[in-house]
Amino acid sequence: MSAEAGRARRLAGCAVLLAVALTAGSVAVGNLKGDDARGGAVAAGPGAVPAQLVTGADLKAGVSALQAHLKTQPKDFTGWAALGLAYVEQARTEGDPGRYPQAQRALDRSLQLRPDNDQALAGHAALAAARHDFTGALRYADRALARNPYSERALASRVDALVELGRYGDASRAADTADDRRPGIPVFTRYAYVRELRGDTGTARRVLEQALGSAASPGDIAYVATALGQLAFGRGDHDTALRHYARALAADDTYLPALEGRARAQAANGDRAAAVEGLERVVARAPLPGPLVALGELYEAGGDRERAREQYVLVEAWTALARAGGVNADLDTALAAADHGDAKAALRAARAEWERRRTVHTADALGWALYRNGRPEEALRFARRATATGYRDAAFLYHRGMIERATGHPRQARASLTAALNLNPGFSPLGAPEARKALKEMTR
Repeated sequence: MSAEAGRARRLAGCAVLLAVALTAGSVAVGNLKGDDARGGAVAAGPGAVPAQLVTGADLKAGVSALQAHLKTQPKDFTGWAALGLAYVEQARTEGDPGRYPQAQRALDRSLQLRPDNDQALAGHAALAAARHDFTGALRYADRALARNPYSERALASRVDALVELGRYGDASRAADTADDRRPGIPVFTRYAYVRELRGDTGTARRVLEQALGSAASPGDIAYVATALGQLAFGRGDHDTALRHYARALAADDTYLPALEGRARAQAANGDRAAAVEGLERVVARAPLPGPLVALGELYEAGGDRERAREQYVLVEAWTALARAGGVNADLDTALAAADHGDAKAALRAARAEWERRRTVHTADALGWALYRNGRPEEALRFARRATATGYRDAAFLYHRGMIERATGHPRQARASLTAALNLNPGFSPLGAPEARKALKEMTR
């Protein structure tokens, strides 16, 4: 197959997976403060997608069953809400952006049949989050909780929305409330992430370990074990990360985040061949910006610039498809384009995203895009803001160090670059070597 034919084939596959942050499962495992869970085990409410229907063929069968049921019971508002949530989940697992309009129609039908029912409102919150409309997600989650303060999906979506809007204090309080009302894996994983964002990785790890110990379904085990793997990788403990990913894949050997995480940890441990093979498997099924850029950088680090460029072009194709499906993809565009595409487009996207939500991630993206456009003085303010909450990310520290170097702050630059490599010496196939090179040049 020619290079052009291969590229066309990969472009055709870019319709796979426009990801959303949904977590299935409804197992109560006791709240994080050690109080008794309200009423003991928490069962899935009416209209919730059952835990056994969240993956693969089970989800497809569940959708078919709901569709058949609604043909005979078209006024079942809980059935329409469940179908809407299932369509949103299919967008994640099957990568079909056409599911978003289907989800909206099903959820709207549920609301027509029973105005302001909490199942459909929580479904709309999940759909809005899937499209990266986090203001809308928060609005729907609040409406759902006004109707049912114990709606697990609404509680989880509310935490997600506040995190993605950069309202970390509010997100922390929302996570505490969710833990009080509906302790379980969806809430635990969000509680852990909120703590990680504030630099409390010890609590984050403890919470995730507690959740993993109580996980029963393969989907829940894979999800929580992967979260632990990501946490360990971010701290530079690649061997522990690999053990967590192995447990995730033992539960579900098709779970893409675990496959991607394992490949990144393998690359950091020096096993480039295994990492490339793993990421190639991931992008064949889900050509999303994160794994595409990671694979491209592995190719580039190995000297194969042509194959690397193919991956970076695919990110642009994914962005177009995401926007066509109603997804705001500016953060993904900014992160990828700043290093591997149009720097001016990266800056436009980063500025647009910063106006919508002021998170540590958007601050980092905007700072790096400004730096890549030759504006390091402006960039420094955002690089500092990205590292101000206590959240520790080696890529953020690397970006800050390079910006500090460019603005004539060599002492601070050495400290930031050293901190990045101490935290995670294998954080990036290209960034980590560049950080070492910069440090070496500054010590001459």
